Amino acid sequence: MQKSILIISTLDTKGEETFYLKEKIGSMGVKPIMMDLSMGSAGESPAEITPAQVAAAGGSSIEKIINSRERSKITGITIAGASKLAKEYFQSGNIDGVIALGGSTGTLMATEVMRSLPFGIPKLAISSTAALPGLSTRYIGTGDIILFHSVIEISGLSDLLKNVMDRAAQALVGMVKETVTPPKAAKGKAVAMTMLGPCEKCASAVRTSLEKAGFQIIGFSAAGVGDRAMEEMIADGFFQGVIDLAPGGVGEHLFGFMRDAGPSRMESAGNAGIPQIISTCSVNHMTPSKSKYKPEFHQRRKFDLDKFRSWLRLSADELKQVADAFAEKLNRARGPVSVVIPQQGWSSVDAPGNPTFDPQEDALFTRELRDKLKPEIKILEVDANMEQAEFAAAVIGMATELL
Repeated sequence: MQKSILIISTLDTKGEETFYLKEKIGSMGVKPIMMDLSMGSAGESPAEITPAQVAAAGGSSIEKIINSRERSKITGITIAGASKLAKEYFQSGNIDGVIALGGSTGTLMATEVMRSLPFGIPKLAISSTAALPGLSTRYIGTGDIILFHSVIEISGLSDLLKNVMDRAAQALVGMVKETVTPPKAAKGKAVAMTMLGPCEKCASAVRTSLEKAGFQIIGFSAAGVGDRAMEEMIADGFFQGVIDLAPGGVGEHLFGFMRDAGPSRMESAGNAGIPQIISTCSVNHMTPSKSKYKPEFHQRRKFDLDKFRSWLRLSADELKQVADAFAEKLNRARGPVSVVIPQQGWSSVDAPGNPTFDPQEDALFTRELRDKLKPEIKILEVDANMEQAEFAAAVIGMATELL
């Protein structure tokens, strides 16, 4: 069966370039389907998915969009409509990959549409603004998107731009036409696991042991983006269990710090009813941006990971607030939950002898959590640091029992 690629563009500003890309993809034996996100022209669009169809799917009309002066509003309507149609095309088996081209606005819209599609479908965005500070993270977000920096402006069919689009087209066509490993586990249980550098030994030991037992362990860096992506993929049904070694994103969201993983952190597994094991790597530390330090932050106990990153110790009151947030989320879980907490430091950062090591204060968190959790949620305390073998063994034992 012939493969198909969705091409997302704005034909009112990038028509010539988009038709070149369409012809190139078609010449390689793949069916191109154009989606036109133009918001400034009422004329007939030659795209298979027209601006009028996109606007209607977003709950509006192309006439209203053209006549509106509320750019933010009509952009949102266009993205919503395009995302709805893209998902419908994918779910009906009509697209196998997505490619887009544009400047700032075009790339922002197209990549948001791409992020509405599941992990595993090839996604590539050709953008003249890919390297602008701050934009690449907005373009990619939590999506598995390839960002192709065109370097030159996407304006006019020069040989340089053709070279860029040829390379991008061949890359995406290759991903679509060639055999790739399916993104869902073919055997054993797929288990999501959060990790960070300061609990890497524990994560590695747990992964190695459980892989020998037939599980597939999929790791996520719990720095705010990876763990947010994990929550989305849990909701999409990719995993049958979760080992959340580093759920610090819950507190980071509570206080607005750099590893903020969003309001839904530590909720998807509970909503899905799958087993989850919760631990505490980094939960007793915070990572505020140094440009936004409050005066009292300079007085906090801290550990410098490197010249760019410092972990500051949470106060006793903040630890209790985080424990309350944990309890509120875990008590709503529809599946089994167990908590395992090391008593001699929650990572290599607060190992004995380090400035933020304070097991007595950590115990305040544990007591608060125990008081607020439902009785059926088990808390296991282990007399070890998180990076010691005894703690990893406790996690492995709990996982063998629960997963």
